[in-house]
Amino acid sequence: MNPHSVIQSVTDRIIERSRATRERYLDRTRSAYGQRAQRSILGCTNLAHAVAAESPDGKTRLTTTERPNLAIVSAYNDMLSAHQPLGRYPDWIKQAAFGAGGSAQFAGGVPAMCDGITQGQAGMELSLFSRDVIAMSTAIALSHQMYDAAVCLGVCDKIVPGLLIGALTFGHLPVVFVPAGPMPSGISNDEKAKVRQRYAKGEVDRAALLESELRAYHAPGTCTFYGTANSNQMLMEIMGLHLPGASFVPPGTALREALTREAARHALGLAASGEHFTPIAEVISERTLVNGIVGLLATGGSTNHTMHLVAVAQAAGVQINWDDFAEISTVVPLLARVYPNGAADVNQFHAAGGMACLIRGLRRAGLLHEDVVTIMGHGLDAYERVPVLHERHLVWEDGLRASSDASVLREPEAPFNPDGGLKLLRGNLGRAVIKSSAVASEHQVVEAPARVFDSQKALLDAFQRGELEQDFVAVVRFQGPRANGMPELHKLTPALSVLQGMGYHVALVTDGRMSGASGKIPAAIHVTPEAQAGGPLARVRDGDLIRVDARAGVLEVLGGAAWQDREPAPFDPREASWGVGRELFSVARAHAVGAEQGASFFQWG
Repeated sequence: MNPHSVIQSVTDRIIERSRATRERYLDRTRSAYGQRAQRSILGCTNLAHAVAAESPDGKTRLTTTERPNLAIVSAYNDMLSAHQPLGRYPDWIKQAAFGAGGSAQFAGGVPAMCDGITQGQAGMELSLFSRDVIAMSTAIALSHQMYDAAVCLGVCDKIVPGLLIGALTFGHLPVVFVPAGPMPSGISNDEKAKVRQRYAKGEVDRAALLESELRAYHAPGTCTFYGTANSNQMLMEIMGLHLPGASFVPPGTALREALTREAARHALGLAASGEHFTPIAEVISERTLVNGIVGLLATGGSTNHTMHLVAVAQAAGVQINWDDFAEISTVVPLLARVYPNGAADVNQFHAAGGMACLIRGLRRAGLLHEDVVTIMGHGLDAYERVPVLHERHLVWEDGLRASSDASVLREPEAPFNPDGGLKLLRGNLGRAVIKSSAVASEHQVVEAPARVFDSQKALLDAFQRGELEQDFVAVVRFQGPRANGMPELHKLTPALSVLQGMGYHVALVTDGRMSGASGKIPAAIHVTPEAQAGGPLARVRDGDLIRVDARAGVLEVLGGAAWQDREPAPFDPREASWGVGRELFSVARAHAVGAEQGASFFQWG
């Protein structure tokens, strides 16, 4: 089926916009394609260093330079639930690679921080920039030129985009991404949110809040709500970098282990020395990225990917922007209701048909490009199948023909909403995004006086003093990449939800982030240009009438243009410049581009 006319039109526009940078990227990358093992270019001393710690059999395989060698790049640490399962993967991968006639080496680790732990803390101001650090760490891991393919082990927020950006700078290598899977379902997300709101109102104490949180986050695996971590997994599958059906298989299961071992064998089979050479530069294309945007919109995925996908695209020489997201959103229906867009979690989404069912529906509706390269070959046929174990052997079978639970996952003919879950807002305050799929229709338009804060602490203090019991638009500024690294402000959600629950019309406008867990409060986030870079938010004052309209896509100050002549409010950098390692990121803050440009400190040529 030919793609929908809007999907094709946007893709054509991206291709034309990206022509020069994409050609330059591919020219550089293709010049590194070859038929020999990468390590064959190394001198004897170089190679001796690389194999010194290997077993005798490993040394034999690596020094003959005839068999492919697999790089393992991992975000493992044993504190974070999502990454703790990765600790066992390297041994499985090495065993599978050796059994397939190749070899594998642990090339390097990348940092993995958790936004759930740093939420509302100073460390959150390192979070977004950790993506670029992870990209650089991936490049360092692959820089030894010992590898003919790679497997990237990572799950959460900035980690998968960082791994992908780093891998794309080695675009001549095949790369397979390997997830860990979600933890078992705990208490419902709605129950968890209610306890948080009761704590914000002072109705329960810290012990009750902690008990609730421990019931929600309780085992190895990814958090089960549909935030950035699980949006990452959806993207890696729909963009053809996972084995089919791998995204949401739980850790600690025989199927998870079998998929991990198969990922190693499959990656070796994509090396240049074989018959199915598939470098990642050919997988991540303009069409692949559009498929990723479609998947994000159809599932109501994380707002963080309005930055991450832009940054990933730039690493592949492709230029996408928020206009592309907005136009695609007009024709992509919302097909999933997973918290915060609904009551279900990702385990229920997976059980209802999951990725195979979603991809089948989007293909049938003409909303995905078929002319794409994946690690499975050409096209998306393989991604309508699901992995199962038959007598301990991994096979793929046809997935469900239709969703088994229409309250969680639907077909394109009967969607939850006719358009996507993300909207672009424009107006005299700049450009912003809003996760409209999480906001009830009666809250999608708010027109109220501004209450201006220069930190989330200032807003929460005002809430505790009882000063916010009114209709208002909270403007939280100086939260962009150049000010303080663009932290998530999810800690504001319980307080603002309490006020909305009291019947007040409340909205948030910020140049910061609200994460993949953006909730039921209308939040115009990622406002660009940010206040620190001369953006209009620096001129807003208490009492200015602001309209946030998710239906019409409007973000503006009402009442004339006189406010634009004000002197911008000053920014005090001292608070964000030191403590918890922030001293080390001054260069990143100074060189970061805006959110719509990817919020990166890389300079792409």
